[in-house]
Amino acid sequence: MGQLPEGERSDTWLTYSEQKHNVHLSHALTTLGDTRRARESQQRALELSAPTSTMTRTLLTIDGAACSHHDGDSEEACRRTVAALTGLPDGYRTGLVRRRAQDMYEAIPAQHHRERAVRELRDVLAA
Repeated sequence: MGQLPEGERSDTWLTYSEQKHNVHLSHALTTLGDTRRARESQQRALELSAPTSTMTRTLLTIDGAACSHHDGDSEEACRRTVAALTGLPDGYRTGLVRRRAQDMYEAIPAQHHRERAVRELRDVLAA
């Protein structure tokens, strides 16, 4: 980021801001299971995101939930994902947000699918 000219670091559709960098880094590190660094990127991205950035904030919340799952707390991961989804207007529960939530559900081993929090996530995804 520091090597990009100032004009290419602003927050526009055509540039690569620090906020975008941390959003992408959050997901990459979450996927790799590096939850400590993922959480750092999530926190920084949230600091740089406008309160009205609904989709970005939701994706970061789901990344945080996936970190909980990676760290062994699938119940908390499901609760956080359900809260993120149910806090959204219906029109936002599609596309990338839905895919990330679905990935979260699919990451949970089948033997846990009868647990209440996992069932709630399944039901929200099915709605």
